Amino acid sequence: MIKYLVLIAVIAVILWMVTGKARAAARRERAQAERDAAERPIEDMVRCAHCGVFLPRAESVEARGARFCSREHERLH
Repeated sequence: MIKYLVLIAVIAVILWMVTGKARAAARRERAQAERDAAERPIEDMVRCAHCGVFLPRAESVEARGARFCSREHERLH
């Protein structure tokens, strides 16, 4: 009976250690993602004159004084 309790305790400790490492890895990943996000420059968002979707200014297409999400929407407008 005692050997089963010891076995269960050993298994519990091993599981606790493994899940602890997984939680620590996830925590490090979140911290890295937050640091990466903080380092990216803030960019203006613009709205497509055709469909209304918002996108970064650098990814938009400018034509006739308006911004579009694609050349196709610029052509259709």
